[in-house]
Amino acid sequence: MADAETSKGTTQRGNTLPNGDIYVGNFAGLVPHGFGKYMWTDGTLYYGEWDMNKMTGRGVIQWPSGASYDGDLRGGFIDGTGTFKGVDGSVYKGSWRMNKKHGMGTMVYSNSDIYEGFWNEGLPDGFGKYTWADGNIYIGSWKSGRMNGRGVMQWTNGDILDCNWVNGLAHGKGYCKYASGACYIGTWDRGLKDGHGIFYEPGSKIPCNLEVSECVTDHDVTSASSSGDEKINNGILFLLHRMCNMWRLGGLFHWPRRISNGTTPVFDDNSGNYLSQDSSAEPFSTDECLQDSVVDKALVYEREYVQGVLISEKPKGYDSGMLDSGETQDSWQKQTGGPMETIYKGHRSYYLMLNLQLGIRYTVGKITPVPLREVRSNDFGPRARIRMYFPCEGSQYTPPHCSVNFFWKDYCPMVFRNLREMFHIDAADYMMSICGDDSLKELSSPGKSGSIFYLSQDERFVIKTLRKSELKILLKMLPKYYNHVRAYDNTLITKFFGVHRITLKAGRKVRFVVMGNMFCTELRIHRKYDLKGSTHGRSTKRQNINENTTLKDLDLSYVFHVDKPWREALFRQISLDCMFLESQSIIDYSMLLGIHFRAPNHLKTASSNQNALEGCGIPDYDLLQYEEKSSWKGFLLVAHEPGTTVGGSHIRGSMVRASEAGYEEVDLVLPGTGRFRVQLGVNMPARARKVREDMNTELENQDAIEEYDVVLYLGIIDILQDYNMSKRVEHAVKSLKFDPLSISAVDPHLYSKRFVNFLERVFPEED
Repeated sequence: MADAETSKGTTQRGNTLPNGDIYVGNFAGLVPHGFGKYMWTDGTLYYGEWDMNKMTGRGVIQWPSGASYDGDLRGGFIDGTGTFKGVDGSVYKGSWRMNKKHGMGTMVYSNSDIYEGFWNEGLPDGFGKYTWADGNIYIGSWKSGRMNGRGVMQWTNGDILDCNWVNGLAHGKGYCKYASGACYIGTWDRGLKDGHGIFYEPGSKIPCNLEVSECVTDHDVTSASSSGDEKINNGILFLLHRMCNMWRLGGLFHWPRRISNGTTPVFDDNSGNYLSQDSSAEPFSTDECLQDSVVDKALVYEREYVQGVLISEKPKGYDSGMLDSGETQDSWQKQTGGPMETIYKGHRSYYLMLNLQLGIRYTVGKITPVPLREVRSNDFGPRARIRMYFPCEGSQYTPPHCSVNFFWKDYCPMVFRNLREMFHIDAADYMMSICGDDSLKELSSPGKSGSIFYLSQDERFVIKTLRKSELKILLKMLPKYYNHVRAYDNTLITKFFGVHRITLKAGRKVRFVVMGNMFCTELRIHRKYDLKGSTHGRSTKRQNINENTTLKDLDLSYVFHVDKPWREALFRQISLDCMFLESQSIIDYSMLLGIHFRAPNHLKTASSNQNALEGCGIPDYDLLQYEEKSSWKGFLLVAHEPGTTVGGSHIRGSMVRASEAGYEEVDLVLPGTGRFRVQLGVNMPARARKVREDMNTELENQDAIEEYDVVLYLGIIDILQDYNMSKRVEHAVKSLKFDPLSISAVDPHLYSKRFVNFLERVFPEED
């Protein structure tokens, strides 16, 4: 081919390369440089700018399939701003990085769905707006191609759902405004209403601060047909403005599901109703619509749902204490924030959190390289401590930090390192859970003792502040505690993973203990009880009860029937644990019981159960077995398969065996949820039977007995109070006025015996 010298000194010529590719354009020496056209042997064509043998600058790529790209390139990659047209007719216009959509951009799918927003590594990630071809709209947060975080969904019929989202499903606190004027405020779990909520009929007084984000109703969004750069710039301004509006709602966010080309998300509420983005279908379950047509004097209802099934409803009339606008507003704010508050910069616990994270990172990093060995007696002694000073500017041993100067003290590091290993907690996972980039969460309602509780972001660990007396008891009992936990794999006693102390410059000392979170599960805990076996002061005032309240002994209105071998194993372990606590003169401990209710089977459709089970990957044989058992119990127990189940976050020990499965180790399959490893106190299926408000009295009308399938989580907590002189005095004084057997402060032997007897009534033997 002919060669020619350009005015810039580069050579313009055409060459057929040894591999058969063809290049026509400018060269710098022997490499393409400047403007040129390159055709690969497979028919792919690029014409545009080159820089020393790399496609760099503005150019156009055309593939044999018919797809094309027109925009910026850098170093041979699509990188910058450009437009990609797919074979299926989809068009993406926006930012790229290393051949992937990254940054601000707009995607028009082949089915006419449109996504406008931020992208990361080729998937919607950040804040964005998705418009379905039928007119339904979602505006909110995305993560890895899935609706994730706070967002608003508006259907074409005018219904609006403002909620947290997880994997494309409503999950967390939120509210739904219906086109009819009705409103529901409550909690969603995987797209289904779950838990307590308030339903406002049309014409009722709805909280004034439930303003749906303006981003749903604004029509000033730039259209997909506007010019590229102007479209992107306007889009960024629009989305930033909308983010501010969304933040005003004050929600701390969760997660959701990817909307791919042509996908129409459908939400099944397990009651035969569907929440669908198809404008031809009803977007929400019809139980609210039934209320719309018959407006009672009581326009506000308190409701409770279990997996989308309405199980209770009662009017909340003006005469019965219905909240006024101010109280309702406060209630909604509490629901939005939930029982936990993420610690942010400026929060009262922010610097304390930073100090704790710095100290734990230092301690775990220091002790982990030490070879694992059996603990020795001196590992429990007063010299078994790690002490370090953390100045803000850093030191030879500590990094600089943005907190305040503090002294750090770690107690018995080798003992707690072995305990973490015992419960299969990886050191790196432990540090990332507590000391990662995410902040801790502070429980908004501290315990009666005045202790403050923090939760790791992944909710695997609870961090509790200790009084000095509690720290002394823990260190005193630690050798026996270590031996007990090592001897009994399935112990129900609280798992301790670290004890630390922070001393601030003014001399203030804050002591912490890191424990396992009993309720670290993807199942929603509908009820929580703190059970001691005593009766004096063991009830909760009704006006103080909400869905986050931990109830007490006299509030318990259920008894629980579990499989016979499980009950035997449970009380065998409870007796062993109580014997240990009695030997340490410990009282005031309690059984923390968490209950996950399953929706009553007679309110579910057969098809929803069948589809949910098939989605869990259960073999046909097991599906048949489930159908045979479903009238007896709403659970499916299948033979345990290692690696297929969801266990606890720090679980060890043997699995319990089910008599219904031939005394084999079993997994619990929950339709539509997953497969769970059943262990003592973790993922334990049971049958809950409703009794009267007083747990010791049966219902008079046996036909009115309510029964539910439940999953139980339980463990013994608050084991750091000994029977000291102050407790002896408390017992003597209260015995003058109350029944000595009804008060909490009693002799450790009597406390243990009463505790076990009470739990035997809570978990009676089946007839």
